[in-house]
Amino acid sequence: MARPDKTAAVAELVESFQDSAGAVLTEYRGLTVKQLQDLRRALGENASYAVVKNTLTQLAASEAGVEGFDALLTGPTAIAFINGDVVEAAKGLRDFAKANPSLVIKGGVLDGKPLDATEIAKIADLESREVLLGKLAGAMLASLSQAVYLLNAPLSQAARLAGALQEKAQQDPSILQGGAGEPATASDDASNEAEEDTAEAPVTDEAPAAEESADAASEETTEA
Repeated sequence: MARPDKTAAVAELVESFQDSAGAVLTEYRGLTVKQLQDLRRALGENASYAVVKNTLTQLAASEAGVEGFDALLTGPTAIAFINGDVVEAAKGLRDFAKANPSLVIKGGVLDGKPLDATEIAKIADLESREVLLGKLAGAMLASLSQAVYLLNAPLSQAARLAGALQEKAQQDPSILQGGAGEPATASDDASNEAEEDTAEAPVTDEAPAAEESADAASEETTEA
């Protein structure tokens, strides 16, 4: 490979290391071209899978500040650069390796930290980001519903109390006159009776008659 091509290849690998959340080194010895295509499709948008040269990868890793790759760069090497959910990509690689033993996961790097094959397997056993977010959302909704219940409980109790008081008042209006459950006082009864007597007293013509008598007496005094 000409030197300009090597420089371009190293630059591309450096960019892949820097732009990805993590990278997993694999040995693909024995895999067919079709199986490699199936693996790329299985990873989907979560990762890109590329066959690399060990010497160029070593240079690119060093330039990108990635450590721990030197001992892993032996034999036919391909790297899965993880761009999406790390857990989902690790699961995809693990499941494909189970179905195709020729794929060997050797190690990798995540957020600048070197990982061995065992640690990558542990990541694959974790729940995916979507599942964790779903559980978090469920927990938040449960907490929210409990908070709403606690806030609404006193209001519902007050509503039931008000309804009971209204029903009792309809049966016994004296509750509203003398207080909740207390009889009206004697002064209140007398005041109420006086108001009723005044309201029910008949209107008579006595006042006009008295006025006529006063006018007649005034006229007699004038004549005298």
